[in-house]
This record gives sequence, structure tokens and C-alpha cells, in this order.
Amino acid sequence: MIKINRNIAIPESEIVMTAIRSQGKGGQNVNKVATAIHLRFSIPDSSLSEEVKEKLLQINDKRLTKDGVIVFKAQRFRTQEKNREDAINRFIELIKKGITVRKKRKPTKPTAGSKQNRLDSKAKRSKIKSLRGNPKFPNTIE
Repeated sequence: MIKINRNIAIPESEIVMTAIRSQGKGGQNVNKVATAIHLRFSIPDSSLSEEVKEKLLQINDKRLTKDGVIVFKAQRFRTQEKNREDAINRFIELIKKGITVRKKRKPTKPTAGSKQNRLDSKAKRSKIKSLRGNPKFPNTIE
């Protein structure tokens, strides 16, 4: 069982992990050893509650397919065991991110001081701009 939080645990039988060849550096070893891990988890076919499934399907993430399958490719490390742990940890983080409820934003109003500061700065700016024009001399002879 993979424990997400105290209420949610996912059986390991629902997660499909396959070893594949890793990309990148590695010399001759990269062509022989399958060290990368490909993790797949189908949300609709899982034993999670319907409420949790709905929340997870709403995640806006490139790792979630249209069919509701979460796909990870872990190849950060050079050993299969570390990549397996990395894939599971990243999977747990994604699930936690998907099930957390965001706090509703409370709309606030500007304080009286901030309103006054804004008006003062507008008046100051207006004064500066009015002084930029051509000077107007009273009673000039043309």
C-alpha cells in the first residue's frame, strides 16, 4: 500500500511500473540496462472514492492523459531502485496536490490610508505634469 495521507492509501497492484531504457549519458551501459521507470496509474479504474477521483481528474497537468491515466517517466538516477522511489514520490506529490482544497479568497477593501496616499500621489503627479507646459505670462505684448 502506498500511503498518500491518513485517509487515502493506494494498493500497489493498481500502479503499473515497467523498467525501460533510460535516455542520455551512460556510455555502453545505457544500451544494455533498463534503469528508467515508467509509472502508470488509471484514476477511473482505481479503488479511490468518487469524490477523490473527481478532484484528481480536474488536475491541470501534462502528466494526466485524456483517459484519466497518470504517466510518469523517472530517469533521474542511474539505478532502477532509486528511479522507482523517485517515481513513487513524484506520484504521491501529484496526488496530494490534486486532493488539497484551496482556501477561498476573501475580498478586501483598500484602507483609508492607502486611498489617501493614492490621491496624494495623483495630485503630485498632476502638478509635475502641469509645470511641463509652456509658461504663460500674463499681459504679454504681442
